[in-house]
Amino acid sequence: MRIAAIIVAAGRGSRATTASDVPKQYARIGGETVLALSVRALGRHPDIAWLQVVIHPDDHDAYAEVAAAVADPRLLPPVDGAATRQLSGLAGLEALAPPAPDGVLIHDAARPFVDAATLARVIGALDAHCAVIPGVAVADTLKRVDAGGLITGTVDREGLWRAQTPQGFRFAAILDAHRRARDAGRTDFTDDAALAEWAGLPVAIVEGSEGNRKITTREDLAMASAFLAPSDADKHPAHAPDIRTGTGFDVHRFAAGDHVWLGGVRIPHTHRLDGHSDADVALHALTDALLGAIGDGDIGQHFPPSDPQWKGAASRLFLADAARRVTAQGGRIGNVDLTILCEAPRIGPHREAMRAAIAGILGIEVARVGVKATTTEGLGFTGRREGIAAMATATVVLRLAPG
Repeated sequence: MRIAAIIVAAGRGSRATTASDVPKQYARIGGETVLALSVRALGRHPDIAWLQVVIHPDDHDAYAEVAAAVADPRLLPPVDGAATRQLSGLAGLEALAPPAPDGVLIHDAARPFVDAATLARVIGALDAHCAVIPGVAVADTLKRVDAGGLITGTVDREGLWRAQTPQGFRFAAILDAHRRARDAGRTDFTDDAALAEWAGLPVAIVEGSEGNRKITTREDLAMASAFLAPSDADKHPAHAPDIRTGTGFDVHRFAAGDHVWLGGVRIPHTHRLDGHSDADVALHALTDALLGAIGDGDIGQHFPPSDPQWKGAASRLFLADAARRVTAQGGRIGNVDLTILCEAPRIGPHREAMRAAIAGILGIEVARVGVKATTTEGLGFTGRREGIAAMATATVVLRLAPG
């Protein structure tokens, strides 16, 4: 299924506007804008072929900086949003009409922490459903309150879920539903699932994540900044951060074929690499380097070749999962460095595309990604052109609590 992702970033969100009047999607947390983090998060999924951002007409200059920082080749030119969230979503859908993807994800730019597992669940569910959203079951007791601030009743929370994004749809169905709603004069839907329900589309729900929070208020921005900002341990030598280094090495033999996957990039070649997944030897080495840095096993442990669900899988999924595991341990990726050993294909013409792909998967700046290549001067199995090897290192910073 060909998937496109729409990131709606056209709102003004006055409750979260910063003191300098920067809209929340362009506020910086952890050194990056909220919008850049959201785009990177969606870009980590290998099935997403197009990234379409919907922006406010006044934000073209601010968005240009975001696009330059993200540097993802799948980013399409931005489109202007409209007066409501619903009409901005429609603008994004109309912009995708020419490529006409099979499925589309519609995501709020204010949710920069959506994880790879949530994306995978939403996209996977589109095989069986026309519309699907992620959500979290309500755990708190709910009270109904009157205008005077008095409780008038307790709401039964059984079956209640908090809706999240990205919300996934079959593209043709949701575009038709949006057009029908516009033509009927309905422009008040606050999310695309509600519009789909109005149009008669059955909407399924999958498990979301508590971490996939929406930045709505200034307090949310402050909490997100505190989450990503360097801790006191980073600032004081007595409580220095725990810096880890991991290494990875992988080998795949050649088999009959017409292309190889290397560093997340499809490269035409006289052969393919043989493996249970897409055999991207470079991403496999990087995955093991990250897992090694946090002491969390290896790629074969988490994605065993004996498991049929990983047959033909894109290796982007493995690397994104390793990055998620780093984050789950309170860490951040400092840099990754990759060396590819082969006689052919030539790596140089594809080096920058690989760096951009890896940076997008990991959610780090391209400057933190190194890609190199070398031959073995005709020696060994790589010299005989029997396969390709790759070795990688990764630096991870885990924050320590003072003590």
